[in-house]
Amino acid sequence: MSIRAAPLQRAFDLAIAVPAALVAVVPCLLLLAAIRLESPGSPLFVQRRVGRGQRPFAMLKLRTMRAGTANAASHEVGTASVTRLGGLLRHLKLDELPQLWNVIAGDMSLVGPRPCLPNQAELVAARARRGLYAIRPGVTGPAQLAGIDMSDPERLAAYEEAYYGAPRSVADWPLLWRTLAGGGRGDAAATVAASERRKRP
Repeated sequence: MSIRAAPLQRAFDLAIAVPAALVAVVPCLLLLAAIRLESPGSPLFVQRRVGRGQRPFAMLKLRTMRAGTANAASHEVGTASVTRLGGLLRHLKLDELPQLWNVIAGDMSLVGPRPCLPNQAELVAARARRGLYAIRPGVTGPAQLAGIDMSDPERLAAYEEAYYGAPRSVADWPLLWRTLAGGGRGDAAATVAASERRKRP
């Protein structure tokens, strides 16, 4: 199965990301100030992720957790470290706004497999076997909308392979529209916290 980007993906990414980033500048600056006022540490969160061709890149986010939180995937951290403002940003998905600059820089696409951490070895290997590193990682992706997170790496990679190996519409715009309309599982940290509460006697 050949994994490839949707037709005109890069042109579509720039056509959307450039004007969106310009509009997002002022809101991002205000949110950065609010984050810094709420808790110490840099309000901009920069994390090393695995990109196209398995090359690492610095992914940008608005910080939603307390400074010093372990460098781990959201589903491994839980909500204990999430700040009050951070919880709201994660719920509204506003913490992803800085990734528009990652898209413009060519590190990411608007739609693609969500980038994982280099230390998520099982997921990195599963995606490599399926050729998923032939395309850029995305701000949003099909597995996210299907409710599959990185806690189930084989299922996640298999779902992504089926999606990206099939013919798709120009630049995956239906999937992007579903995300903007509020689709997706939501916060993986909240999901694992809820699961832990259900396990308690």
